[in-house]
Amino acid sequence: MKSKLSKDEWKKKLTKEQYKVLREKGTEPAFTGKYWNHHEKGIYKCAACGAPLFSSDKKFDSGTGWPSFDQPIDNTNVEERVDTSHGMIRNEVLCSNCGSHLGHVFDDGPKTTGCRYCINSISLDFQQM
Repeated sequence: MKSKLSKDEWKKKLTKEQYKVLREKGTEPAFTGKYWNHHEKGIYKCAACGAPLFSSDKKFDSGTGWPSFDQPIDNTNVEERVDTSHGMIRNEVLCSNCGSHLGHVFDDGPKTTGCRYCINSISLDFQQM
């Protein structure tokens, strides 16, 4: 079931910084988020709704300054949309449960999948296993 909240409900639920990224498609500066250099074992969940998104087993150091994964836990947990903002053509990644902006996916990832899901730390919560 899709999580649907009003703009005001999202503003009450999220911090100002989370709202800017998750609901207004912002981006946190590289090398500033709490998970870009995080190495604990567990599950990364959507910070807005708690849906499981990525496993630490699929996280890798891309050198970009954002958490990077080569695939989601389940392809149905994320959606991709074409993003033509900022004069580029990219594939935006969103939480399929609540529609929150997570980051972008690129085709320069590890050989296993070729994908690099470049995700904002502020879009994630971590559950240690």
